[in-house]
Amino acid sequence: MTTALRPLSTGELLDRTFSLYRGHFVLFVAIFALPHLAVLAFQCVAVAFQIPGTNLSRLFTNLAWSWGAILLSMVASAASQAATVIAVSNVHLDRPASVTDSFARIKNHIVGVIGLSLVVGIGVGLGFVLLIVPGVLLAMMWSLAIPVKVLENQGVFDSMSRSSALTQGNRGRIFVIWLLFILLSIGVSLLLRWPIEVAAGVHSIFAMQRVAPVWQVASLVATFVSECLAGPLATIAFSLVYYDERVRKEAFDLQLMMSTLDAPALESAPA
Repeated sequence: MTTALRPLSTGELLDRTFSLYRGHFVLFVAIFALPHLAVLAFQCVAVAFQIPGTNLSRLFTNLAWSWGAILLSMVASAASQAATVIAVSNVHLDRPASVTDSFARIKNHIVGVIGLSLVVGIGVGLGFVLLIVPGVLLAMMWSLAIPVKVLENQGVFDSMSRSSALTQGNRGRIFVIWLLFILLSIGVSLLLRWPIEVAAGVHSIFAMQRVAPVWQVASLVATFVSECLAGPLATIAFSLVYYDERVRKEAFDLQLMMSTLDAPALESAPA
């Protein structure tokens, strides 16, 4: 059993997150890259077929491409997050982990994860519209909903309720983890996109829609690379938080130890 399966401080959780990321860099980046390659290809085709001008036909056509990219992004995000949860679980519990196995085990979870992400997103969004603080609190409460959905095969609302129970009493450190990885993701994205925006002569990502297609594609590639590099980190972190909360509240480390000790005995028992 892994020595990390014990109550961890915030610093130890972050150290474990980066340690897993460095030690299994190709695994986690590949899990994020494969689904998002389809999104990138779709976006590049959209750039190639975009209609110049400002007439109504152009607006509707480009809007259709945009909605297609959004829907495809939702599927890719659900697949990559769910597969990353599986991979983190296997690595953290000293089990074999691979890209193909991680995706094979989440094929029945993608629709559920999409639905869960939508419900959580709407709830958090409404919370932000109200007074911001409720949105932050709801985001903290439901931070572990996807690991619960994937690892425990719970329903959408059961996953949200379970996440709320697991995070109770430790939402301060969850806020710190969220803040760190949001800032890190923004930093990586800006670092990769900024040189392209400067070369294209624009000052924001929104203005990229008015430049030559080659710069638009370059910007899309930069965004894809930043997502693949920074995207896995938050999912790794909250998968570890899920196990840490179970160790703290449910003695999961002892449960796993007992199941490990019982397995050889069951295998050697006479039929």
